[in-house]
Amino acid sequence: MSEEIHTGLIRISDDVVATIAGLAALETPGIAAMSGGISEGLAKRLSGKNVQKGVSVEVGQVEAAIDLRVIVNYGSRIQEVCRDLQENVREAVENMTGLTVVEVNVKVEGVAFREEEAALIEESHRVK
Repeated sequence: MSEEIHTGLIRISDDVVATIAGLAALETPGIAAMSGGISEGLAKRLSGKNVQKGVSVEVGQVEAAIDLRVIVNYGSRIQEVCRDLQENVREAVENMTGLTVVEVNVKVEGVAFREEEAALIEESHRVK
């Protein structure tokens, strides 16, 4: 984003927008983690320091478009979680930057299981 004012120019980098979007995504109920992408091998779970992983942004002068790759919690209603995710990210970016978010695209790349659920599922799939 670039905005001329009396005292100079203000620019918000893509990395700043990506960080805001990543943090807002991780705070959304039902989102287990951001995904590093299938192209990096198995979907890696990332959080904390790597909040920009799984986030791609295009920032113009007054608008931004955001793409997210996420892993949702098992048992969550994916459509609802993704709608909440889109709204949370849109609000966070617009409130903090003043940019207009024109789209938030979400790609669900995996489902996260709690350890107990994963053990039960693994056990039920074993050959007996």
